[in-house]
Amino acid sequence: MTTRPTRSIHGTVTGPVTGPVTGPRPQRDERGITTAEYAVGTAAGAGLAGLLFTLLTGGLGESLLNTLFEHVLGLLGIG
Repeated sequence: MTTRPTRSIHGTVTGPVTGPVTGPRPQRDERGITTAEYAVGTAAGAGLAGLLFTLLTGGLGESLLNTLFEHVLGLLGIG
């Protein structure tokens, strides 16, 4: 006769253990981000800001903004 181990309400195993005991694993609290994730997010944000600055201060940005304003003014019937 083989008796199976049981878990108490506190998660401890009672009874003879004759094999691997499986059961629910404790839940990990994964709210928030770690320091490494902050560093990656900050670097990505700075890179995107630099790219947008370069694009918008160059000729492409000026032509893009002019086209956008002309289109909006045309939709409003002003331009």
